Amino acid sequence: MTDLAQRFEQNPILRPQDLRPSVEGMEVTCLLNPGVFRFQDKTWLLVRVAERPVQVMGKTSFPILSPDGRLEVLEFNSDDPRLDLSDPRVISFDGQDYLTTLSHLRLLSSEDGIAFKEPEHIVPLMGIGELETYGIEDCRVAKIGETYYLTYTQVSSNGVGVGLRTTRDWKNFVQEGMIFPPHNKDCALFEEQIGGKYYALHRPSSPELGGNYIWLAESPDLVHWGQHRCLAHSRKGYWDSARVGAGAAPIKTTQGWLEIYHGATKENRYCLGALLLDLDEPWRVLARSETPIMEPLTNYEKEGFFGQVIFTNGHLVDGDRVTIYYGAADSVICAAHLSIRSILASLTPAKGTKA
Repeated sequence: MTDLAQRFEQNPILRPQDLRPSVEGMEVTCLLNPGVFRFQDKTWLLVRVAERPVQVMGKTSFPILSPDGRLEVLEFNSDDPRLDLSDPRVISFDGQDYLTTLSHLRLLSSEDGIAFKEPEHIVPLMGIGELETYGIEDCRVAKIGETYYLTYTQVSSNGVGVGLRTTRDWKNFVQEGMIFPPHNKDCALFEEQIGGKYYALHRPSSPELGGNYIWLAESPDLVHWGQHRCLAHSRKGYWDSARVGAGAAPIKTTQGWLEIYHGATKENRYCLGALLLDLDEPWRVLARSETPIMEPLTNYEKEGFFGQVIFTNGHLVDGDRVTIYYGAADSVICAAHLSIRSILASLTPAKGTKA
């Protein structure tokens, strides 16, 4: 395998202890998967912050939000036979699944793209309403015109879907609601229209027939979506054999739309690869990574809350250089540079396309 990434020497650039909990009595357990954008000549991260109550010996407690936004803490005896703690991410109690942590989104800015801090006047983005009672996660940020579009994962007992909020100034937000219903996530918007239509990558899931594949949808207004097409399957025997999902907004190149995506095995080892889509017909896959362009190699990527994970949904493009910001081991935030030319050169043409 050939890892194409030049990791920042300062990695991890953000750790859980770098941020304060949102409320007293909570602790920050993980920082994950930031959206990335430029605003007012600074680099900004919209970091997913996962919190839980400070744990007490012999007890298991975890947070949820009421539909009106109030924080509630559920607590059980750790030896209760109805409690299943086998997965660090999910708690099952008496047949009902809950998340071990509650996630919200926190804005941090940087002058140099390396050292980030949280401005005092910025308010965190929290879950709102009955579709976000288990929190909001993994936001992708796309700028179209003067508007920033935030596509993120809405989590509740109803399931996991894709929400949309918009802003122009990062102070006032419009809540557009759920744009892809459960079970769906990993929604990345194209940052310009193609043939007069907007396009989005998304990832519906099917545990029975089908699988966790990357799909394409089109829209007249970025709210109502249709004409769904399946773009990329998971591949048996490959590094992306169990599931695949989009990263950030596709990058426009002369050769096509370049999409950096994540893939995982059934052992939950997450790597990054790339798809190349036709400029005018983005449902046509021109090429794809046979091997990862980035895989867990360092200790901070292999060991953590949930190890062997590299996951990105945010990047910045400067000429040939793409700077990805990514979650490592579901624990810390890191960054790396990649060359767009090198990624393109590493791809294998799809059958029926010219090399």
